[in-house]
This record gives sequence, structure tokens and C-alpha cells, in this order.
Amino acid sequence: MRQALVCGAGGFIGSHLVRRLKQEGFWVRGADLKYPDFSESWADDFVIGDLRDQRVVAAVVDRRFDEVYQLAADMGGAGYIFTGEHDAEVMHNSATINLNMVEACRLAGIKRVFYSSSACIYPAYNQEDPDNPNCAEGSAYPAAPDSEYGWEKLFSERMYLAYNRNYAMQCRVARYHNIFGPEGTYDGGREKSPAAICRKIAQASSGGSIEIWGDGLQTRSFLYIDECLEGSLRLARSELEGPFNIGSEEMVTINQLAAMVMDIAGKKLSIEHVPGPLGVRGRNSDNRLIKEKLGWAPSQTLRAGLEKTYAWIEAEVRRRAFANHLSA
Repeated sequence: MRQALVCGAGGFIGSHLVRRLKQEGFWVRGADLKYPDFSESWADDFVIGDLRDQRVVAAVVDRRFDEVYQLAADMGGAGYIFTGEHDAEVMHNSATINLNMVEACRLAGIKRVFYSSSACIYPAYNQEDPDNPNCAEGSAYPAAPDSEYGWEKLFSERMYLAYNRNYAMQCRVARYHNIFGPEGTYDGGREKSPAAICRKIAQASSGGSIEIWGDGLQTRSFLYIDECLEGSLRLARSELEGPFNIGSEEMVTINQLAAMVMDIAGKKLSIEHVPGPLGVRGRNSDNRLIKEKLGWAPSQTLRAGLEKTYAWIEAEVRRRAFANHLSA
């Protein structure tokens, strides 16, 4: 039986990835600081531990796994990444995890390691025009990410690729663009915009309003979780090291995103634009390279993914409200 290790298996993408690998017939070990928040893990073995600790990493990487997926990171949405209050923690925590993991895999004789980088590595100067952002893979340099989170991701990309050159490893690097879907964080400050907007709209009464940071004209693209998993597995098992964008090319403004969710919810709400951390003015996945080299690109529409995500978040909001009512 093939064996896989998923680091960050208690998180949103990691928990979905564990399930996908189990469905493919793998024996799967998950590792994280916590179990998944919204469902039982499908992992055959789940190690609760801190991957910043080399002793924990040595215990986790105790065999020659066929595939290792390194998704573990200190991360969150704009409300966490762009305030500046967590910069040192983000850089130290994530870099330490990556340093530990790639070296442990080398020592264990593991060749194939998938690393999830981020679109946050792209230079801020190429993302000032919300209608024409440049996020082609080759545009990463001269480097100028807009956050320390992006700088750490860029460093770790280079480290994994250096291990390929120096130690004949087969690390694969993907740059994720705003992954969303059911069972993702939707409140608490680390949620990303699709989940936050779905939550706000689910909680609002028709005729009411929701708050959006900035003028809402900043642009982004969002990729549904199932598409993310498909692209990740195809890249991980290919002979291409990357980096490759894994994201959608369906770019929308945040105001358009909110309008789409309102339509799905059947609610007419007004938008109050308020100050808040924004990140770059425009960002969109450029899928030309992954289409050319891997022969694949995501195809699901944003609305199709939002319909599933909103239904799940609305049910969660109702469940929590009912639980709070019972405990009052």
C-alpha cells in the first residue's frame, strides 16, 4: 500500500487532501497542532505535534513515504497577514517548519515532497492595477512581496528547489491562489474573503447591510478546494518541479464577490465600506504555464464553488446560533 504524509492535516486544505488520498487507497499519516475543526480526520494515523520541534518532525518522518505534502504554515486571511502584528511569528514559525521538514525528508531518503507556496510571493508593484495584475510565474523577480508571509514563502520555495539541485530530490512547488470551500475557517480573524463574506451574509437579515474593507474594487480570483486538490496531485506526481500557479483565472472585485453570494443567498443587502487591511490592489492567477506544461487548468466556475460553500457556512451559522440559544 502506498503511504503518504500530510503536514498541516488539521487545516482546511490538508484535511481535504487526507480524504482524497484515502479515497485513492493510500495509507495516510496526518500531522498538525490540532485535529480538523469541522469533521473527523480520515487519516490512518494522526500525530498532534509542533513541526517547529525537530524531535516531533523526526518522529513524524519515520519511514520512506511515497509522497509528502508540506502544507503546514502560520497563515490566515488579510485580517491576520496584513496587519503587521504577526510578521515575526509568521516568518519564524513557517520557515522553521520548512527547514525541519525538507531536511528530515532528505535524511529519510524521501524524494517526492510537495510544497504549497502562495500567490503572496508576487511583487506588489505588478499588482497595483486591479484590472491588469501580472502574476505569471516568471514575474516573481525582482522580488517585492507585499507581506512578510510572502517573503517567507519565497525563501522556502528557493530552499525546496535548492534541495532538488543539491540532493537529487523531487520537490514540487505550487503557488496557491485563494483556496476556498466547505470546512474552511469562516470566523475568528484568519478567514479569507469568500468565507468571511458568506458568514456575514448568512448572519444578516434581508434589508440589512454587511461591511467590506476598502472600496471593494480590489480584485482577486478564488479556487474551489476540489480543483486545488486535483492540480496539487497532478503536479506532485509529475516530472515538473514548478513553481506553478494553482488558481482560477475568473477575476472579480470584492464587491462582485459579495453580490454573487447575496444572489445565492436570496438576500438584498447594502454594503458599508470600512477601513481595513487590504493587501495588493489586484491579483489573478495566470494559468498559461500550467496549461502548457501540465496540460491542466481548473474549470469550475466561482459561482458553483460559492453555492456549496455558502450552503455549508449558512448551516454552520444556524447550528451555532441554535447552540448559543440553548446555552443562554
